[in-house]
Amino acid sequence: MDNEFKNEHFLTLKMKQSVVKRFRSFCRATGTSQSLGMSDMLDFFERHKVLPRDEIPNHLIQVEKRLLKRINAVIAIMKDMEKTQTKPTVGMLEALFTVNEKKEDTPRFVEKKQHNRTLEEELEHWRKSNE
Repeated sequence: MDNEFKNEHFLTLKMKQSVVKRFRSFCRATGTSQSLGMSDMLDFFERHKVLPRDEIPNHLIQVEKRLLKRINAVIAIMKDMEKTQTKPTVGMLEALFTVNEKKEDTPRFVEKKQHNRTLEEELEHWRKSNE
């Protein structure tokens, strides 16, 4: 016997035999007494404000649509964050690292190649540049 209903008296309900068989097999499958099983069913309907004849699939479809809208909104927020925050930051960091790599590859000072000219050739080149 259930502790919740310990001090209550039993009453009978008039139900059809097939309904009683289904209800008793349901209570056995859930592992509850008939009183507790009926109480749980009534609590469920009252808590969710659902009537036994209501179309639950339509209700579930509406809930699913609302959840999908929220998920899509979260995805949109994440994509926006990626575009405005993550990608520019990664781009700046990559630019910093690639600039440093390029600087290391190219020498800082470049020697000009000098032509091995004779003194006379140098003087002649100097005169041309001064003219």
